[in-house]
Amino acid sequence: MDLGLKEKIALVTGGSYGIGRAIALALSDEGCRVAICARGEAHLQRLAAEIPGCLTIQADVMNSADIVRVVEKIVEVWGGLHVLVNNVGGGGGGRDKTPAEDVPDEKWFDVYERNAMAAVRFTRRAIPHMRRAKWGRVVSIASVQGKEGGGRPWYTMAKSAEISLMKTLALNRDLVRDGLTFNTIAPGRVLFEGNEWDLFRQEDPQRFERTLSERLPLGRAGTPEEVAAAVAFVCSVKASLVNGACISVDGGESFSF
Repeated sequence: MDLGLKEKIALVTGGSYGIGRAIALALSDEGCRVAICARGEAHLQRLAAEIPGCLTIQADVMNSADIVRVVEKIVEVWGGLHVLVNNVGGGGGGRDKTPAEDVPDEKWFDVYERNAMAAVRFTRRAIPHMRRAKWGRVVSIASVQGKEGGGRPWYTMAKSAEISLMKTLALNRDLVRDGLTFNTIAPGRVLFEGNEWDLFRQEDPQRFERTLSERLPLGRAGTPEEVAAAVAFVCSVKASLVNGACISVDGGESFSF
């Protein structure tokens, strides 16, 4: 299937590693000109070697000036921006057993800034360029926990805010009638090198396999590539009627409809 993404200009935030890396590769495979931003220079350079013509920008999304600089650089080099994937985030703290009432304000603010506010700031900067092109796709990577609850409340709250942001923008007639859509992808448990599920697997392989078998309908965790495939479709011209959706990519793990 031709997704109609050839020569579209795409930015994947936090795109050098894990799910972000898989999304960047998937969009490149569909013919996009891909830019990625992340803090780690080594990961950026490794991915740049995998994607021909990839634009890599070292940036810290906790710094508003860096977000402005990232978008301005892409527009300076390529003249516009058509696709934004708000992937940067984290802070779920799946191994953090601190009771919510004991978690300091700084933790709540930090995770909210890194997830929800980074999505807000990148989206605000991207929208004018998409409106000029009369076409745009904004996709935020949230979590099934943000959709139905569970997990660590500081993280779930931030991911719920991302879902709400996309849904609310999707209802804005001026934006969507200019050819823009706003959607969320909500992954379930995804396994990749170095994440908390990978650490769990290394520390206790038997318990890890038992957990997957008991909790997940498919009996396995997802892969970054499976999430990326859903993102690529939602970004495509084929998904023109998909607007305001929050799509679970979790193998049936979540309980909500």
